[in-house]
Amino acid sequence: MARMARVLVHVRRGGAGGPARFGQSVTGAFCAAHEDAAVVSCGLERGRFLLSDAAFPGSAVTLLERPRSCPAKRLGEQPALALPAELRGRGVAAGAAVLLRASTGRVLLTRRAAGLRAFPNVWVPPGGHVEPGEELLDAGLRELEEETGLRLEAGTFSWRLLGLWESLYPPTLSRGLPRRHHIVAYLLLLSAEPHQRLEARMRPSESEVSAYAWLEPPVLEAIAATEEGAESWGRGPGALPPTVGITELSNGSSSSAQLPTGTFLNAAPAQGEDVERVSTGTKFALRLWLEACGERGRGRP
Repeated sequence: MARMARVLVHVRRGGAGGPARFGQSVTGAFCAAHEDAAVVSCGLERGRFLLSDAAFPGSAVTLLERPRSCPAKRLGEQPALALPAELRGRGVAAGAAVLLRASTGRVLLTRRAAGLRAFPNVWVPPGGHVEPGEELLDAGLRELEEETGLRLEAGTFSWRLLGLWESLYPPTLSRGLPRRHHIVAYLLLLSAEPHQRLEARMRPSESEVSAYAWLEPPVLEAIAATEEGAESWGRGPGALPPTVGITELSNGSSSSAQLPTGTFLNAAPAQGEDVERVSTGTKFALRLWLEACGERGRGRP
């Protein structure tokens, strides 16, 4: 849920830095122009979300990545596409998104309501702005409860930071200059409860969520494999069911429905209007989760 008070991103390199600037790539501050990812230290410090090239007290080391078509990257390559002054002064906001995995192995994704200003009808994990005074986990749990009505009690889950994603909306310059700019911290929450028990407690907010689904690992692997530049996880479309069960919300009631599996595999179009799909940042988070699962399966820590 959007709030007026936001935690802003600050960047520090070589011991010096300052607030990240709206429309200028944060990832690009830590990598070469032809690259789209960097390893950074991050953490909340004095009311700001700090990204640094060196560790600092309380920081965590993680991967920061941007999409190949990141508008901020393209703006840096095309100086003539100047942002209006009112946008340049906004800063870059910190966000948190919760990838909730039930003990049954299913992961919760929600479809953003059609009336939302950013990424309408796109499938994402619950998430939103980090508010002043919150830790990343606090923000993720609050957003999970606000969007789905689901409250997780301490001791019923474990969690860790998956990675950071640089998100701008619109996601391509062909649809206009950026109006939203965030660094989203994706958090993996491993619940000790099965998805049936979690779903029984859900009371989604229709102002933010139009549908939700508890997706099984084969579908999640296929979604991650559609990320730009991702390696195949061995789950081609032919190995998947033709449809996926979802729960749709309308006028205060919910109903079961079937959505073509291909909808979850759609890519963000380079031109024209957006389509119903899983967000590119969500694919990034799923890929990191699956890579970590694979490393544990091969006996790595």
